[in-house]
Amino acid sequence: MREKIKFKSFLTLLTLFLVTVTDEILSTSYLVAHYLKSIGFKKKVYLIGSNGIGDELKAVGIRHVGIGPDHVKPDFKSMKSTDLDPEVGAVVVGFDEHISYPKFMKAASYLASDECIFLATNTDERFPKSSSIIVPGTGTLVRAVETCSERKALVLGKPNEYVRKFLESKGLDPARTLMIGDRCNTDIEFGVRCGFQTLLVLTGVTSTKGVEKIRKEKIAPLPDVILPKLGDLLTLVES
Repeated sequence: MREKIKFKSFLTLLTLFLVTVTDEILSTSYLVAHYLKSIGFKKKVYLIGSNGIGDELKAVGIRHVGIGPDHVKPDFKSMKSTDLDPEVGAVVVGFDEHISYPKFMKAASYLASDECIFLATNTDERFPKSSSIIVPGTGTLVRAVETCSERKALVLGKPNEYVRKFLESKGLDPARTLMIGDRCNTDIEFGVRCGFQTLLVLTGVTSTKGVEKIRKEKIAPLPDVILPKLGDLLTLVES
């Protein structure tokens, strides 16, 4: 591990801490909307996800359906083709606290058409936990839809290719960039693929025990630096 992070002229990092500008924040919801807009998508999206994704789609003029509860009915197996929206041309899977069997049925049915686009925001296995309760992440839903639709989603979020190319198109300089994250298999792997310096904080998903497992089994890249919490970063910045 490096004792110091040589930021060189890491103005990008300082900007990250000192300035909050909406057009400098890149979310997977934005990537979904950007991707569909870039390919000239004109149809409707069936969305397994939240209002955040819906708002980004709306901002670029893309219609969507599916947000909110879709309750399981006693005769749920009798769903008919008339229950599907014929204008849907894409299925997007993000985190959805209202996930249900009818949503899986609809997503898979739309995806039965090879022309229907299949996107996912990320494949995170679980959310950071502060108790003994496990909260499944978006990856759980993505894999379920992939299984029943017999198709693979194009995943737009870290550590996948699309977000890397998007950042490159914006002129991001890897030599002046530090990737900070709490997951080795997404955040740190993404940073390594992009040629960034990487820093893992132990306040999220990957724990000290998890780091040791990764080191022994080599199941994901290790970061350049590990810190207990983000605030400790200030002690490593060289003047």
